[in-house]
Amino acid sequence: MVQMYTIAGRQIGSHYLAMATLGLLFGGTSLAMGGSKVQKAQGPPINAQSPDEESFIKDFLAQAEGKETKGNNADSTKKDAGR
Repeated sequence: MVQMYTIAGRQIGSHYLAMATLGLLFGGTSLAMGGSKVQKAQGPPINAQSPDEESFIKDFLAQAEGKETKGNNADSTKKDAGR
């Protein structure tokens, strides 16, 4: 048999309470974790006078970001090597 609980004057089985508890837990968790993703912040617009200048600026920024992701440890070891 099933354990019955009296809630608001009605007999409710423990398995219904367990299913409701798990449903609320996982449903609330999925709603809380949903939503829009954080987008990468856009920088200021590039006001280039020619397409060549615009491509140069974009390439330079891409190289600067590439060096930033590698880390600055390589630069500091080069400086320390001359001691």
